[in-house]
Amino acid sequence: MTMTALQPEVHHAVKDGLQLEVTDVTRQTESIVSITFADPSGAPLPSYVPGSHLVVQCGTGANAYSLTGSGTAPSEYTISVLQVADGAGGSLAMHRLAAGDLVYVSRPRSAFAPAATARHFLLVAAGIGITPVLSHARACAEWGIAADLIYVHRPGAGAHVTEAKELLGSAVTECSDRVSFQKTLAEKLTTQPLGTHLYVCGPVAFMDAVLDQAREHGWPSARLHSEAFGAAELDAGEPFTVNLARSGVKLNVPAGVSLLETLEQAGKAIPNMCRKGICGECSLSVLRGKPQHRDLYLSDQEKAENTTMMCCVSRSLDEELELDL
Repeated sequence: MTMTALQPEVHHAVKDGLQLEVTDVTRQTESIVSITFADPSGAPLPSYVPGSHLVVQCGTGANAYSLTGSGTAPSEYTISVLQVADGAGGSLAMHRLAAGDLVYVSRPRSAFAPAATARHFLLVAAGIGITPVLSHARACAEWGIAADLIYVHRPGAGAHVTEAKELLGSAVTECSDRVSFQKTLAEKLTTQPLGTHLYVCGPVAFMDAVLDQAREHGWPSARLHSEAFGAAELDAGEPFTVNLARSGVKLNVPAGVSLLETLEQAGKAIPNMCRKGICGECSLSVLRGKPQHRDLYLSDQEKAENTTMMCCVSRSLDEELELDL
């Protein structure tokens, strides 16, 4: 599936993108492969903070994948992809990539960056959630910062285990059942030194359980960080009205129908690609009202500013929202 040239629609599918070449594909487990990208000319790549992700354009889809490197002066980007048999086909396309293929990716972004004030890290991962956590572990090893890692996976299905142990040694604890994990988590939550920040990645229910347990042990919210490893299933949301300032049009957005779909039904051509809140292509400027941000693209600061929203997944917290459209 080598792409000898980027089609125009692909070239603009991911904002601020880079055209990279697949240089290596390595199987981690039966269902997880690691894919490495580099600039075809050998040029260095943009640096990134630990916990960052790329949006990768593969075929007609775009999905976000966590980078496993530390982000310091990278000459290559590496991601790991879990093949999801009943998914939308994005992971299957990624698993078909081979050395020499050209892909289009976004510049790295992060909503899971390490806290500058952290004196110690407690890293918790489940399944493919190991990928951004490994990035943090690698950075901790490079900078000499202490960290503990709990990795939950099915027997024989753990990815990057050898790398994690090379980075953190005996500070890595593997768990393959609920009982051992709960025992390990409780012990780690109650024995961490002052200044520890917790970073957890995995299925939403798993992360919620870890964060709830941390709060029960008195961990302040400012020291708890999480990132889902995929776009979560979103509820139908509440209906709202959207005013299009430049068009002079008012539209009703029903529950269960996205703002993007409503705009398209009204004849508005909105650039979009992933329709999952990860690529940033469908961003719109907000003039009035408070968006209900449900995307994985905007940073926490950008969400707090409430001047931009991703119309494919985000809605409105107010009954009425006004857009510069």
